[in-house]
Amino acid sequence: MKNKTNKVTIFDVAKEAEVSKSTVSLVLTQSDKVSDKRKEKVLQAIDKLGYVYNRDAAALRSKRSNLVAVIINDLTNPFAAQLAVGLEEHLYAMGMLPMLVNTAESYQRQQQVVKNLKEYNVAAFIMCPAPGTEQVWLDELIQHNFPVINIMREVPYSRAPTILPDNKKGTHLATTHILEQGITDIAFLGGTDDISDYHERLNGFLSALEKFNINTQPVIKAVTNRQGGRDAFNQLYKLAPHIKAVICFNDVIAYGVIEAIGQHGLIVGKDIKVVGFDDLADSKLMSPSLSTVAIDAHEIGKRTCHTLQELLNNTAAPVRTLVDVSLQIRDSSK
Repeated sequence: MKNKTNKVTIFDVAKEAEVSKSTVSLVLTQSDKVSDKRKEKVLQAIDKLGYVYNRDAAALRSKRSNLVAVIINDLTNPFAAQLAVGLEEHLYAMGMLPMLVNTAESYQRQQQVVKNLKEYNVAAFIMCPAPGTEQVWLDELIQHNFPVINIMREVPYSRAPTILPDNKKGTHLATTHILEQGITDIAFLGGTDDISDYHERLNGFLSALEKFNINTQPVIKAVTNRQGGRDAFNQLYKLAPHIKAVICFNDVIAYGVIEAIGQHGLIVGKDIKVVGFDDLADSKLMSPSLSTVAIDAHEIGKRTCHTLQELLNNTAAPVRTLVDVSLQIRDSSK
């Protein structure tokens, strides 16, 4: 056995296993191009020489570690932080170790992150898919024996189980709350076409209008940040200066909308009612406090980990799980 004062190299493993260096590399990267017999020889050599910790060698055999990659689309969004905390709590309770990564809404970055994390032999990927995420790419990841769970957003027709808040119900409740006050000059602001939750939340808005026999009202797309909210309201106000209520894609958009309303000399809750979506911690502390649709990040985390446990146990997991939402009525829309 090699002296402990000297670092064991991949060449030592190859010599011990009587295989080439490239064969050892293929085993370490979990390639399917190595026969089971050669793979076992390499893993035995790894254990004997201490090239990796024993637990890592065992993980290579089972293709599983206790690491779970949590890939978030935008950690600058406060709700993403709430979601990450909810996931971490339940993953720790499972004995898993989360690795949190931000993709900044870039599909290319998401692909690179996943490629790198595969080398760490993660047990699973939990991800909020970046815009443009392709079904084929996700399914190939699953075919290579990496469990994948999508949260908050859906990739149509993918094999990955998905955990979602009931987006359509949320905006339907919010819009109904406004329409029941006799207000029909109402708009939907924020979000973009390339994310599934935009379409779900917009559909909830439109379904409430249909229920009340209201003609189509203004819909303005915008990036999902504070500036996007400001820009969207300014655009709306030029288009429809008599607007009386705004349903926002999320709370961050609503914050920008509220600022823009004030800049036009109008009063939120009196001249224009505003409802957000997410129920961020700051929303009830604002003046006026923001009405919003509440998502239970703790419950999202709980349902996600239940699904993960089923995948790790090779049992059938639900394809699509909807987590209930609730409308929090506050000063901005009373």
